[in-house]
Order: sequence, then structure tokens, then C-alpha cells
Amino acid sequence: MDRAVVAVEKALENYGAPVYVRKQIVHNVHVVSTLEKRGAIFVEEIDEVPEGAHIVFSAHGVSPAVVQGAADRGLQAIDATCPLVTKVHREAVRFARDDFEILLIGHEGHEEVEGTAGEAPEHITLVGSPDAVADIEVKDPDKVVWLSQTTLSVDETMETVRRLREKFPNLQDPPSDDICYATQNRQVAIKKVAQGADLVIVVGSANSSNSVRLVEVALEYGAKAAYRVDYAHEVKQEWLDGVETVGVTSGASVPEVLVQELLDDLAAAGYGDIETVQTAEEDLVFSLPKELRRDTAGNRDARALGGRHSA
Repeated sequence: MDRAVVAVEKALENYGAPVYVRKQIVHNVHVVSTLEKRGAIFVEEIDEVPEGAHIVFSAHGVSPAVVQGAADRGLQAIDATCPLVTKVHREAVRFARDDFEILLIGHEGHEEVEGTAGEAPEHITLVGSPDAVADIEVKDPDKVVWLSQTTLSVDETMETVRRLREKFPNLQDPPSDDICYATQNRQVAIKKVAQGADLVIVVGSANSSNSVRLVEVALEYGAKAAYRVDYAHEVKQEWLDGVETVGVTSGASVPEVLVQELLDDLAAAGYGDIETVQTAEEDLVFSLPKELRRDTAGNRDARALGGRHSA
């Protein structure tokens, strides 16, 4: 998610405003608002973009039809798709080429699901929840594989897979886990936090799938109450009444400053004793999109190449 935001910032630096972005670059209202103030223009579809302009594809990915549509309009496309999403796209193409039926676990209408399904529409069936499995039919139960949206609840996804495998015993797994590591790490951590929390507050936007899942996971794993907010000032006083322990987490695309503002407000309200729960270290940085690895003078950007880094 950070990579996608940096891509828009870098495009604005290199080409000047406006730079167009198809859909929200990440699902966070603060990030989108901040980029809009710098000159980014967010559009729903590419036909809203003037011919020849620069267009950034969001972290959630796009279908081949969108890529072709941008080329047909002469747009200067910058692909900020998360590499983890790109991996799922490639898996869909490969399994479709081998004539597998692909059961895509995900939420209908989500940009990521639309992009992945667009890679092989004749081979993909969407599975929206564990309960949807009962209605799934396939042509050949010996040639079926599952893939998933990267921002889902790990537990719910595995329950969906379990039910699919009961129905289709020869169901194949993807070659590697599709759920985003940042999504998984936050869910693992909130499971530990929720056990001892009277209240869990998740910083994240309403259209952020992974933020919404964190609220659900917190409640499932023992939090007495859990709410999602975009900003600290949205916390209601009645949420804190009678509460001794507050758990705080955030969605994968939330700037750290928003979490810190919430912690500061909680400290002012008497919750100043902070214990950090860390279940994993996220040290992987992805390369910038190839279009942005050098500036207009040809100099390599310091953020161009990814890899592991230490905190």
C-alpha cells in the first residue's frame, strides 16, 4: 500500500499536476484527501481522463480490458498494482491456460476481485462466503483450484476452502498463500489483543476490506466491543464508559500519524500505559513501478528498488 501512495507522489513530482488515478489508490479517506490536495484527480473509469494524460492504476489492480482501454486513449499508464495482487493475477492466467475452473474467494464489486476476474472471466466463479459454497457447481471436479482476494479474513477464507474441499475433494491450492502478509499479521495480532480488551478501536476506512475484517476478528476473539474510525475525533465517549483496557490497531493502508493521534487522545483520556503487541516484523519493501524508477533527468530514485530493510 505504501508503494502505491509513493507512486502517486512520485508521478506528481516527475510530471506535475494533475495526475489521474483510477479508483482510490488505497482504501483510506485521509490518504486520498492528502493526494487530492497535491494535485491527484481520482476517477472511476479511464474515459474520464483526458487523452494523453498520466493515469495511475490503484494498488488493487485492474483487468486487461482496463489496460487496453488506457492504451487506446493514449494514456501514460503507471501500474501501481500491489505485487501480491499481481501474483494472484498471474496464477489466474496460468490456471486458466491449463483449463482449470478457478473458484475466486472474495467480495463481489471489490476492485481487486474485478481485476482478477478480468484476467480469465470464462474460467472464474466468485465465492463470496462459506455459505455460498453450497450453490457452487463446476464442470470437472478434478480440475478446480481456489484463489482469493488478498485482504480477506484468514479464518473465513480457510473455512470457505474447507467447505469447498468437502464438496470437491480434488480441489487444488494456489502455489502460495494469497492473503496479504500485512493483512494476516494484523489479524494475528488483534486476536492476541482482543482476548484482554474491553474495547478495540480499528483505524481504517469503511471501504477498506482489511480494516472491516479487523473489527470482525476482534469481536470473534473476545473483545467486548469493537469499532472502526477514520480519525481519532470520531471516538465516542460512551465507547469508553466502564472500559479499563483499549486495544488499538489499523488497516494496512493507514498512515502511522492517524494511529498516533488516536493513542494521544486515549492517553489524554487516561489510557496512557501502552503495551505493544508485535507478532511479526514487516521488513519487505517492493520496488517502485518501472515507469517511476528514474526521474525526468534519468536519475535513479532512491526508492526505486525494493528488498528487505531493517527498522
